[in-house]
Amino acid sequence: MELSTKKVAILIEDMFNIYEFWYPYYRLKEAGVEVVVVGSGRKKSFTGKPATEIKADVAAVDVSADEFDGVVIPGGYAPDMMRRYPAMVKLVADAVNADKMVASICHAGWMLCSAKVLQGRKVTSYFAIKDDMIHAGADWVDEAVVIDGKLVTSRTPDDLPVFLPAILEVLSR
Repeated sequence: MELSTKKVAILIEDMFNIYEFWYPYYRLKEAGVEVVVVGSGRKKSFTGKPATEIKADVAAVDVSADEFDGVVIPGGYAPDMMRRYPAMVKLVADAVNADKMVASICHAGWMLCSAKVLQGRKVTSYFAIKDDMIHAGADWVDEAVVIDGKLVTSRTPDDLPVFLPAILEVLSR
């Protein structure tokens, strides 16, 4: 699948899950997608768990959802940091509201909660944030990957082999 006309933002903040960042990053590049790493703007480089460092290409305040065909939100505890930055939350909300592909895995559902885009949506996430997602209006299910329109959600790094094909399929629409 060649997606060379597509451009996707991958959000980054400290405590990101390295697998949930690197796996989508390289699979998207492999498909020909232009990948832009978007940080909170708090600093230039962010540290994942376990200890790997990523340098952001740009800060969230310097981009808009209009520039991208999609947004990927890695999990770990980074989403709890990301949602403290209004520009990052706005980027996610604007992308969902513009019917662009938005993908979240694990704890990344926290960003969807903060963006207030879950009302009536069928989603999944890491089980520990199930209540947060339900309280935000989602229909939460325990499945490896869920596609609701252009919203793609997944549970854990073990689900990456089905999460990425779902992202690529939605991007190709």
